[in-house]
Amino acid sequence: MNRKSATAAVAELPSVEETDQQRFERILLRAEFKTLKAVLDNLGKDTAALNAALITTNSYQMFLGKLGYRMVIEKQIHENDCYSRLGPAGGIRAVLPVHDMATYSTLVTLVNFNSTVTTTTKSIDYYDHQLAEFKTQLMNRSGNVG
Repeated sequence: MNRKSATAAVAELPSVEETDQQRFERILLRAEFKTLKAVLDNLGKDTAALNAALITTNSYQMFLGKLGYRMVIEKQIHENDCYSRLGPAGGIRAVLPVHDMATYSTLVTLVNFNSTVTTTTKSIDYYDHQLAEFKTQLMNRSGNVG
């Protein structure tokens, strides 16, 4: 193990007195949750609310509902068209694309100012998986490193 990876491994270890909020934030910072973090950052909720919603739900749609967001499902969302509507006048708070190299497709999620999240069924499947994996790592106290 080189010095850089040893330092990273030590930084990943939780402190002895880590709070639930600190644990939530530490796990969310992992590379595999970068896209999920982008969505959560744009919902405008604090970590305690996000954590409470996560542990009491089993799907992305239920999770958003617990946070006061309604999901709007579109058959297709054209990423480039959304940027022109970014801002209060256009109604879109954030355009959050996920570029899936395996399928050569882009999964787009829009967080809107009217407390809705516009997305596609493929994006829902993607974030259902992301939330399930995040929840597993969050709840698995024996798996603090990884």
